[in-house]
Amino acid sequence: MSKTAVVILNWNGRALLEKFLPIVVNNSEHPNVDIIVADNASSDDSVAFINDNFDNVGLIQLDENYGFAGGYNQALQQLNADYFILLNSDVAPESGWLEPLISQMDDDGNLGACMPKIRSYNEPDKFEYAGASGGYIDLFGYPFCRGRILDSIETDKGQYNKALPVFWATGAALMIRSDLYLKSGGLDEAFFAHMEEIDLCWRLKNMGYEIKVVPSSEVLHVGGATLSQQNAHKTFLNFRNNLMMLVKNLPSLRLLPILFFRMVLDGIAGIHFLTTGEFRHFTAVLKAHFSFYGKLPYVCRLRKKQAGFRLKDGHKEIYPQSIIWAFYIKGLRKFSELKHYHLD
Repeated sequence: MSKTAVVILNWNGRALLEKFLPIVVNNSEHPNVDIIVADNASSDDSVAFINDNFDNVGLIQLDENYGFAGGYNQALQQLNADYFILLNSDVAPESGWLEPLISQMDDDGNLGACMPKIRSYNEPDKFEYAGASGGYIDLFGYPFCRGRILDSIETDKGQYNKALPVFWATGAALMIRSDLYLKSGGLDEAFFAHMEEIDLCWRLKNMGYEIKVVPSSEVLHVGGATLSQQNAHKTFLNFRNNLMMLVKNLPSLRLLPILFFRMVLDGIAGIHFLTTGEFRHFTAVLKAHFSFYGKLPYVCRLRKKQAGFRLKDGHKEIYPQSIIWAFYIKGLRKFSELKHYHLD
């Protein structure tokens, strides 16, 4: 049994493995750490490339493409470690990135999961979209980050270098206790990809555990390597999965009012796509809602099953207002401008 298993999920990512896997191996020297690639039934030569070039990297070959959530669930069931680190194949860890994360988990038994600070691989002076220096959500379930509000990404000037509790940790570099991953149900495979790490972290918080960002650990992330921000299917997944996440995790008294307002806000977003000529994204919003309605029986069953995970009171890392309002009406572009979050 290893202490920490760094698991990289791959699907037809031979070029990414060639570029980033040597960096992961070279910068992950730490006692009792295993590096594993879980292959989602790639049709390229990813498996042969690993076998030919990386004797010190474990390999799990899955029989089909289970998506991000399903792929990790399948792979992690086959591993025995205290901690799992879910690491995207387009991530370049900085030297010494593991020690701060492992130390935080060792020192705090109530810490369920943590993440490093994430900077952009292509623009290293800036935070990266998918996590930055810690994830949050607003009153209506819209995610944002310490260092990234909607599509406004800040330059990293060390302003968010304090380790502190956050609401969610990025799926690009997520460290989690293995027993909690399994106990909580892992990543929801119905999500396929996008938002599933926020859903998982919400469950951990509802179970009474803390999520933390540890900025003394740093990685660089390309981002958008699977689906770009402009991809309509990503729009579909984000809108549908966010609604599913709300139904699964919100306290009963808040569920219907927030769901109603989300429907209104999603309608406004759809109209915006329509009036700006982004017809594929408008259609994606419609499809997302119909898919959500189709999955409601499944989501409600999970909600009932996970009833013991939900806290009646809120979490302090939930922004108690609308981040959409703060961004578009108030013109706020930086995390530090949100009055509720003057934490540093």
